[in-house]
Amino acid sequence: MSSLSPELVDLLAAVHRLDGSDLHLRSEAVPKIRVTGELRPVPGEAWSSERVSRTVRGTMSTAVLAEFEETWEADFALTAVGIGRFRVNAFRSRGQDGAVFRRVGDGAVPLAELGMPDAVRWLSLRPRGLVLVTGPTGSGKSTTLAAMVDAVNAERAVHILTLEDPIEVVHRDRVATVTQRELGSDTRDWPAALRAAMRQDPDVILIGELRDADTVRAALSAAETGHAVFSSMHTTDARETIHRLIDFFPAHEQGRVRAALGASLEGVVCQRLVPRLDGRGRVCVLEVAVRDARFSEAVSDPGKTHLIPEVIASGAYSGMQTFDQHLLRLLTEGTIDVETATRAASNPHDFSVALRRSGWGRDAAAPVLESAP
Repeated sequence: MSSLSPELVDLLAAVHRLDGSDLHLRSEAVPKIRVTGELRPVPGEAWSSERVSRTVRGTMSTAVLAEFEETWEADFALTAVGIGRFRVNAFRSRGQDGAVFRRVGDGAVPLAELGMPDAVRWLSLRPRGLVLVTGPTGSGKSTTLAAMVDAVNAERAVHILTLEDPIEVVHRDRVATVTQRELGSDTRDWPAALRAAMRQDPDVILIGELRDADTVRAALSAAETGHAVFSSMHTTDARETIHRLIDFFPAHEQGRVRAALGASLEGVVCQRLVPRLDGRGRVCVLEVAVRDARFSEAVSDPGKTHLIPEVIASGAYSGMQTFDQHLLRLLTEGTIDVETATRAASNPHDFSVALRRSGWGRDAAAPVLESAP
């Protein structure tokens, strides 16, 4: 039976109190908490390898501990009573135990409270097709996916099936019926869970992450047979997402996969987090691609995939937006400053031109461009 030591409870409470996202425990190092994107050391002494190992292993169930001792890797969820839920990744580094505790919500945050545009809600409520949420680690993909599931749960009388590793946000039945399955406790492996999913009468399927050809194949198959499928990937924008999906497959399969994506990919939501001007945390910057005739053609035709950024930039009528368009809007609203916007831009040079066209002027943009990467 797993248990949380009092000192770990204190650290997790500090994560909650500081509105942090992660707690890092490593041998012979001071614990650190990530707050607004930066790791901050917790006052006190470095933890010995024995202390870290005892603390980390004490959070594991018997089954998780057995997996960890066999593979030196383990992903699981835990709840700190009165504090919240955390996703844990335990690992070995230079022969010593370590772990990262990611804070996750007890319930989903509605899309509107996350500041998501209407297009993300439209994509959430599509009756069929594949919708992907992408971005680097820590960009809020799981939060957005949970909000999308919550939107369906609030409005559609359907069966939502989630396959997660581990379950992060717990969904209670509202209008929909929600079944959540966790790798390791509810299913032994992804292939078995994915095969069984189609026999569980789902209308909406959440696959935690598309990580290989088998999961992509299963997601496309479900989308092609009339299901709505949500998933995530660690890609930076829509164009890279398409290339990564195709690259999962050998050359002789890529044409068929492109055709399937062109017909079934309803949208791609790409995320980045940037600091707010008022210092109150970070704001999510989005690139949103929505399926229309031009986007589908760019996905299915390898000779036109490079045009995806252009398609998105000109697709406002369909709810599309580029990162740079969203950055300019956040800048105009006073949510972020010029330096932050320029550093986060996909194309700093083109963004500087857009700044001047929007009336920001050479004086505001030039100092930033000199230091931009």
